[in-house]
Amino acid sequence: MAAVEHRIDPFPWRTATLVTATIALAELVGLIAVGTFVLAHPFGRHGKPAGAAAATVAKAPAVSRSPVVHRTVVPVPAKDRFGPIPSHALRARSDVRVLVLNGNGVQGAAHAEAVRLQGLGYAIGGAANAPSHHYAQSMVMFVPGYAKEARRLARDAGIRIVAPVDGLTQSALSGSRLVVLLGS
Repeated sequence: MAAVEHRIDPFPWRTATLVTATIALAELVGLIAVGTFVLAHPFGRHGKPAGAAAATVAKAPAVSRSPVVHRTVVPVPAKDRFGPIPSHALRARSDVRVLVLNGNGVQGAAHAEAVRLQGLGYAIGGAANAPSHHYAQSMVMFVPGYAKEARRLARDAGIRIVAPVDGLTQSALSGSRLVVLLGS
């Protein structure tokens, strides 16, 4: 039997890298050209001279055949308006109820944090498990009008994320205005 001879040639990494880099550079130049073209709007209406716009208006038919549509404007309900948040003095810690939720799955974490916050002067509205135990980071959530107090609580608790309450109903808050959600 004849022996099979295996030929081992090293892979040309430098050549492959240069070819890949050249293709990537060509794609980048193409994307920049397309982006410049799109952002410049060379065929946009504002690029036409004033006479061209006037000519377009003059050529419009004198009589419109489409029916006139009357639209009524409905005001936004007060509960859905985003107005300026009233400025108020910072409420005392004892006047702010805090709900502590365990979102990391460690048994007793919510209770321990509630005891710590109570020691700082906060009124505790409860300590319970969060609906999910897959939160990567802890956060402080607030109901409208309590953003300043939420930032103070976050500073006191050493938490970096502060956001409006999301995903919790009024009944789930049990009268609390701030929520501490403990993550991993």
